[in-house]
Amino acid sequence: MKLEFLGATQEVTGSKHLITTKKGLKILLDCGMYQGKGLETDAMNRDLGFDPKEIDYLILSHAHIDHSGLIPYIYKLGFNGTVLCTPATRDLCSIMLADAGRIQESDVHTFNKKRKAQGEPPVEPIYTMEDAQACMSCFISVPYRKKFNIEGEATVEFFDAGHILGSACVCLEIKEGRKTIRLGFTGDIGRYDKRILKNPEPFAQVDYLIMESTYGDRLHTSIENAEQELLMAVLDTCTKKKGKLIIPSFAIGRAQEIIYALDRLEHAKLLPDIDVFVDSPLSVSATNIMRLHTECFNEDVLEYMTQDSDPFGFDRLHYIQTIAESKTLNVRHKPCVIISASGMMEAGRVKHHIANHIENPSTTLLCVGYCEPSTLGAKIMRGDKTVSIFGRLHSVRAELRRIESLSGHGDYSEMMRYIGCQNKKKLKRIYLVHGEAETQQNFRERLLSDGWKDVEVATFRQTVEL
Repeated sequence: MKLEFLGATQEVTGSKHLITTKKGLKILLDCGMYQGKGLETDAMNRDLGFDPKEIDYLILSHAHIDHSGLIPYIYKLGFNGTVLCTPATRDLCSIMLADAGRIQESDVHTFNKKRKAQGEPPVEPIYTMEDAQACMSCFISVPYRKKFNIEGEATVEFFDAGHILGSACVCLEIKEGRKTIRLGFTGDIGRYDKRILKNPEPFAQVDYLIMESTYGDRLHTSIENAEQELLMAVLDTCTKKKGKLIIPSFAIGRAQEIIYALDRLEHAKLLPDIDVFVDSPLSVSATNIMRLHTECFNEDVLEYMTQDSDPFGFDRLHYIQTIAESKTLNVRHKPCVIISASGMMEAGRVKHHIANHIENPSTTLLCVGYCEPSTLGAKIMRGDKTVSIFGRLHSVRAELRRIESLSGHGDYSEMMRYIGCQNKKKLKRIYLVHGEAETQQNFRERLLSDGWKDVEVATFRQTVEL
């Protein structure tokens, strides 16, 4: 069996790993977009490293665009296989991929205006909203802990990874003659004791493990502190400074964590008398999908729902849909909280809010997740005095805050706890993916010192025989 690493190698986006069995069956693990590299990103996304027509099965760990975002593209290029994922992941992909297609069309429309002015020919989007909607016909939902047979040659089983709604660790059993190879792929590993989702669950014993390593060199602060930190950010900004608290947030997972935390604060009568706006149509749709999948919720939130039937709604919480409504927030003078996508501040409505408020000292910009080093979010949070937004330089005068404990990715202690379900003598090798190179080397050393016998940092286009 051959395994090729085609993305998310020594970086954190573009997850793609290709399995080819001796009989020629081709199974792709994830098909994610590269993000946050400017003009370079487009070329990287178009260069797949495989022929989509040859892929028989695509097994998707979860719905985040850096794991799922190129599915419409390979469909457009002739992929006609089957996409296997959990039911919640399929529901999320139905809105996320369509939204990504809309963004592709919008970005290319703007880009082509510039090309036309320069006398250059137009370019085509990687894919359209129509492509994204059409590719959903390939999806088949498989519940957690239910083995799915792949042409009598392999089985796949999903285990809850606790990262976002529907996220899964993928466990494959592939038969080659009398030999059975057990391969695990963690996808993204979630945190323990989160507010909404269940803990990452133990997964089946494997021989080889492809493992994410995003936060392989750091420890998060306790999730228990996150609610209090959020409350202090609200009070300091909206009550003391009479300003706006802007929270760039990934539309899936992180946004709902923040909404739920604010709901709990409101329920406890700790939240001041201010309006909270969720300004992201995708977040609105994702929240509605989350309401449908309570099977993914932990016991604490289910208990809370016996007192508050809607953990994602309260009187002064407003879900914004239209562009016109979004624009009114920029001229609003009353203190408020604005939760808006995207989390890395690279696109979406939040970028407009930042452009309009970043020079105002009464504004607070609260970062609640990872920002890829080349993104606008990383530049702002590392302390750059000026940043370019929509081609214009802005001085950074807003107050900057960070709550890392809301991250959906486990830290190194949680990731090591996660793979503790594996027998060290039976797990032959760990391949590290989805992390920055230095972080991965640090995490590799931690794993080796903890007794894991063979740990390798995967490299781009590396091919191994298992």
